[in-house]
Amino acid sequence: MKRALVIEHDERGPVAGVGEHLVERGFELEVFRVLDDADDPVSTKPFPDATDYDILILTGSPCSVTDTEGIGSWIGREIEMVGRAHESGVPVLGLCFGGQVLAAALGGEVSRTDRPEFGWHLIESDLPEVVAEGPWFEWHFDTFTVPEGAVEVARTGDTPQVFRIGRSVGTQFHPEITPRLTDLWVGMDASDLVAHGVDPDAMLAETRAEAEGNRSRSDALVDWFLDGD
Repeated sequence: MKRALVIEHDERGPVAGVGEHLVERGFELEVFRVLDDADDPVSTKPFPDATDYDILILTGSPCSVTDTEGIGSWIGREIEMVGRAHESGVPVLGLCFGGQVLAAALGGEVSRTDRPEFGWHLIESDLPEVVAEGPWFEWHFDTFTVPEGAVEVARTGDTPQVFRIGRSVGTQFHPEITPRLTDLWVGMDASDLVAHGVDPDAMLAETRAEAEGNRSRSDALVDWFLDGD
């Protein structure tokens, strides 16, 4: 059976729907959780050797890649691990924070955006047959620049949304989202949403309405990641 290493940053960021489709595609998921306590950002656990796996998946996180003081005990080590995996030919799929980690590992820059995105957004896609125009679920304060040598596949007016370099793919949105996961995030901290004019109840309702369509769009994106250009 093919093996997928999933880097889960804490219990609030499971691979969720993307993981379900990977299992359908014949992968065994092996999860490495960076933080055992989501309220304690320090981790000294050694990362697994991703070159021992067929693919590497990086999930989301409420942390910022740029917070080298708060998560400095591990973010540099994760970036190095991801860079080695990609250079060794292991396909990497980064989701939101994971996409920012992938971008940083390959020479892109991660920074705070002046216009964070929350909820369901349409995107402009150059390959709508495999990266649909959405809507896709967003929850991020940071953005990334597309690494040199990568192809920007999709974007909004504010940020790149998908890039591909070789067999590795980074997204800014959350293709893995499910109603259960949205319930968790809103319950964890709805204040950011309210502060940015987002109605948490409306977000939850839209997530339930989009669940089936999002899963179909997400499956197509994962198939494109797995099967190549």
